[in-house]
Amino acid sequence: MEKLLSVDPTRIGRPDVPPCSDAIDESLLDGTPARLKSDLVELLGEDLVRHRITDLVRYASDASPYRYVPKVIVQPRNVDHIASLFAYCVRNGRHATFRAGGTSLNGQSQGDDILIDVRQHWSGWGVEDNGKRIRCNVGTTLLRINEALKPYGRRMGPDPASLNAATIGGVLANNAGGMRCTPAIDSYHSIVGMKIVLTTGTIIDTEDPNAEGQFARSEPLMAAGLMRIREEILADQALSDRIVRKYTIRNTNGYAMHAFLDGKTPVEILRRLMVGSEGTLGFVAEATFTTYRLPKRTMVAWLPFETLDDAVAQVEKIVALGASAVELMVGSMMTAAAKVMEGTPAYWRNVDEKNAVLLVEFGLDTDKELEDIERKVDEGLSAVNLLQPLEFIRQEEAVELAWHIRDGLLGFVGVARPQGTSLVIEDVCFPPQQLAAATHDLTNLLAKYGYQPVAAGHAAYGNLHFTMLTQFSEEESRQRYDGFMRELVELVVEKYDGSLKAEHGTGINMAPFVRREWGDKLTDLMWDVKNLLDPHGILAPNVLLSHDPLIHLKNLKSSPAIEDVHFASHCIECGFCEPVCPSRNVTVTPRQRIVLRREMARQPEWSKLLTKLQHEYEYDAIETCAVDGTCADACPMGINTGALMKHLRKMEHSSTAEAVALDIAQNWGEVERLARLGVKAADILQGITSPHLLTVLTDVVRSAVSKDLVPSVAGPMPHAAPAELPKTQQQGAAAVYFPACINRIFGRDNSKPAFPALPDVFVKISARAGKPLWIPDDVRGLCCSTPWSSKGYKQGQTWMSEQMCDALWRWSDGGKRPVVVDAASCTLGLKEDILEHLDDERREKLKRVTIIDSIAWCRDLLPALNIVRQIPEIVVHPTCSTTHLGLNESLLEISRALADHASVPLGTTCCGTAGDRGLLHPELIHSATRDTLIQIQRSSADTCFVSANRTCELGMRQTTGRLYESFIFALEEATRVTN
Repeated sequence: MEKLLSVDPTRIGRPDVPPCSDAIDESLLDGTPARLKSDLVELLGEDLVRHRITDLVRYASDASPYRYVPKVIVQPRNVDHIASLFAYCVRNGRHATFRAGGTSLNGQSQGDDILIDVRQHWSGWGVEDNGKRIRCNVGTTLLRINEALKPYGRRMGPDPASLNAATIGGVLANNAGGMRCTPAIDSYHSIVGMKIVLTTGTIIDTEDPNAEGQFARSEPLMAAGLMRIREEILADQALSDRIVRKYTIRNTNGYAMHAFLDGKTPVEILRRLMVGSEGTLGFVAEATFTTYRLPKRTMVAWLPFETLDDAVAQVEKIVALGASAVELMVGSMMTAAAKVMEGTPAYWRNVDEKNAVLLVEFGLDTDKELEDIERKVDEGLSAVNLLQPLEFIRQEEAVELAWHIRDGLLGFVGVARPQGTSLVIEDVCFPPQQLAAATHDLTNLLAKYGYQPVAAGHAAYGNLHFTMLTQFSEEESRQRYDGFMRELVELVVEKYDGSLKAEHGTGINMAPFVRREWGDKLTDLMWDVKNLLDPHGILAPNVLLSHDPLIHLKNLKSSPAIEDVHFASHCIECGFCEPVCPSRNVTVTPRQRIVLRREMARQPEWSKLLTKLQHEYEYDAIETCAVDGTCADACPMGINTGALMKHLRKMEHSSTAEAVALDIAQNWGEVERLARLGVKAADILQGITSPHLLTVLTDVVRSAVSKDLVPSVAGPMPHAAPAELPKTQQQGAAAVYFPACINRIFGRDNSKPAFPALPDVFVKISARAGKPLWIPDDVRGLCCSTPWSSKGYKQGQTWMSEQMCDALWRWSDGGKRPVVVDAASCTLGLKEDILEHLDDERREKLKRVTIIDSIAWCRDLLPALNIVRQIPEIVVHPTCSTTHLGLNESLLEISRALADHASVPLGTTCCGTAGDRGLLHPELIHSATRDTLIQIQRSSADTCFVSANRTCELGMRQTTGRLYESFIFALEEATRVTN
């Protein structure tokens, strides 16, 4: 067969929109200036310096409305690297900004010189004192820390909605809050120790008994200066009282000046000052937190009220009853959410603008305690006119749905916004007893300036969030935004003496207004802190404090339209997708794929910079995208960036390539045979020749067919699947069994017997449970069509989809008999992917066929099977397909039934194999599994490693060195009766 033709990557072109005024100038075509690049390579090593134009562009955006193009990105590995970078900045008059998760909403992780990425090499944690404390590296996500604490019945105090992506470094740098985070348990109050790198290069471990002495000896001016500021504040009683009063509610605007009242020594003050300092005073490399009890039971309730005032009037009473969270949404937000979000209460569609709802949560340890709370709440609200009867929700999935709706603010605003507009998210705080009046004033102000008058927030703390949609490419929109911000400042500060920033940090956006909130004396003392700890001004200029009164209006980013595949053009660049992306540690993330496309849209057509971005985009974005779709699960708007990459792959294919892919689909039976022979030949030579030669041998077969459509194995080579499938009977069969083509090509691991193969074992275990399977005679040559779908070959996918649909309809006797599939990705392909390539008649037929994955099938077989031997430990690898199918818990349930202990390693995401994408690009699998590799390799020798997809098992075997097989083998062995 003809080899697929390569094509010019610039065929992806650029979106058909006019270039934007904030397009990057061609002077940056070569990326980082040569001298800066060579200096930093010499300082850190080439592998830790990102200098291409693509790198500069992809790091130029975060979740804020700002865009600062860095000169270079560095990814230091340790505190010595950080100290060296600080010294370099001092020597050369440069400045640096820290970036971790990039979920900053106000520009805290934005800089135009050296950008220091502290996500890449700064993950890890250690649980201490039976979970009462945890020591964290700052690149670890908050979600991962909470997962580590869950077995101890503990949790972190901060719980922002961004916890899946926000890192510990960002959480403490902004003193992030959240739904359940009272001021008493935020980072400022729960951090008990930290390791700090000062701008001078001095490293202070605040938990070291000798820390005070070391600080005084190493940095006498800093130590004495902190005590001088403390004395000045204590000498002014009115100033001290104001600081105390300002921190009775949430406040992250400016530096944490209560550090000078709460800390009595230089190190105690320094530790507290670093919280909320947004990377402007030094670098926190490690932090130790006190943790808090995690309730065993949780319930929620929606409480709808006639008016906002009625809702707010009940908050104090509900908090007094022990509510862990009280969230407020106004009526206009309820109706907006009901239009675009599934699962919202039915009555939301018809609420009035003046209505409001509270989402309340209670967490306790027993059902009896929850029942008592239900009764007390019912009694407490008996005289209140609720729009709907009080109903508490306890089911875990329903509780999660309620919080998903509350957290969906970003999602439904982002999806509904016009293309080209930017989304600005702000948060302010008022004294809780004034929340109702303040909410009215805030929504009226939003309406005055033409913004949607909706707000939501943490009612228990007086904290409100709101959004603004604006066109920053237009002068009128920028001026309107500035006018609103200035009136907002007056409203919050003058009328309510509230906080201009409650939990999102100050950032660039609020830096010009710090003085307005705190007054001259305290703001001048803040500048004293900055100049004392960063005397050369090397860290994050204009972040948190700025002498420029218009800095909040500069470097505002445009949002040019791109291909709107799965809402890609509506991306708000929040970064929630990044922790689950398989390529996150090797090339780019979903957010960065979109950021780069937007820069291409900004560029004049066929500019040199555009051409270079297109060229680098081919590998970085398109080739190394797993198109696994897990980014859509993490995205507030459900954007599947993989779908966009598939779209671009389709654009790249020539008509010749499409024809070859179609020919391969039409001759798939012969492809199977050739591939199986190639694997078998390599299997025979196993052990008597080099792995490289085996790879070459199988590549000969792939070259004869298609390197793009036939899977590769970098090693170790498994057995070939048997040429013959097991004999089965149609009569009396409980279901049709479709063995996936990957299981008809690749057999078991070479360390195991070649027979029985997976189809044999699956047939055997099903018969053992009294549910015999039937394999039709004509399964060979048929495929779920995923190989064509993931690579964007439309003609081949359409042809195979039609053949597959007709076969399923025929085998199932018109949908009367279910069809079982033994590979999760194939199950997903048959249930979802092929539908879009079928005509209406076939689509309706396929919808009537019940397709069951082997996990669900075997879960239902368990009661009929007798487990005669337990496996000591099973480590489970859930795949992206089992996640989409909702079968991860079922796979874990089966494993727990078979083993003394079964678990999923913390941080497990899609392994990056993605069909054969990771086998074509092994670096993708290494990137995807990097965070879990240490846990996996620590497992004992008798640990059983299971999954539910053969290519994923091959990929995990390749990158971890552990033998991964289908869970079906373990199930059969554990239930096998021997004489």
